[in-house]
Amino acid sequence: MNLITTHVLIIEDEVEIRRFLRLTLQAEGYTVHEASTLARGLIEAATRCPDLLVVDLGLPDGDGIDLIKELRQWSAAPVIILSARSHEDEKIRALDFGADDYLVKPFSTGELMARVRAQLRRGQKNAIDGSSMIRFGNITIDLARRIVSCYEKPLHLTPIEYKLLTHLASQPDRVVTHGQLLKSVWGPGHTEDTHYVRVHMGNLRKKIEINPSMPQHLLTETGVGYRFVP
Repeated sequence: MNLITTHVLIIEDEVEIRRFLRLTLQAEGYTVHEASTLARGLIEAATRCPDLLVVDLGLPDGDGIDLIKELRQWSAAPVIILSARSHEDEKIRALDFGADDYLVKPFSTGELMARVRAQLRRGQKNAIDGSSMIRFGNITIDLARRIVSCYEKPLHLTPIEYKLLTHLASQPDRVVTHGQLLKSVWGPGHTEDTHYVRVHMGNLRKKIEINPSMPQHLLTETGVGYRFVP
């Protein structure tokens, strides 16, 4: 994606943080738009059609969660949450309602920009990649044939392992919560059975990762869920 034409919308009510974010993003070549309220943020999102949004949860006229819920009715643009709320329940709630990533204040410039680049890569891949093949490391997933191979040799996965892998791999660099995985793989009646995910993820890592105890692709977001890194 050409950085010159990449638009980022910041929705943050604290002036100093908004200024810091604007200067940081502009220094990397992004075109930046700003809003300080939920209502103005939705207007800017609708008119600017940003490639990515950076959203604070504590807005003066409402909760950032409500903004995400409204946004997700008509936009799939990646959303990174910036918030002082560090409790896992807050992270899970934001991610379950459609956020793609979550950074707790204070945060480093380097981490912020790494998350921004990752989400933009994901958005770009979704926009241009119509392929039914997903490749990472030594693994290839053939979605059309439902075959997973390692070094071009078929790899046996159980149906649950296959669903877990493809659900995560189809959303690279996005945090996927335990609840989202359980609902997608096991069904809506199992959203509290997080031990299911841990057991099957452990087995999947043994088949996918070179070193399952230090995974490179199927990463744990402690207390929240998992992230697939190609």
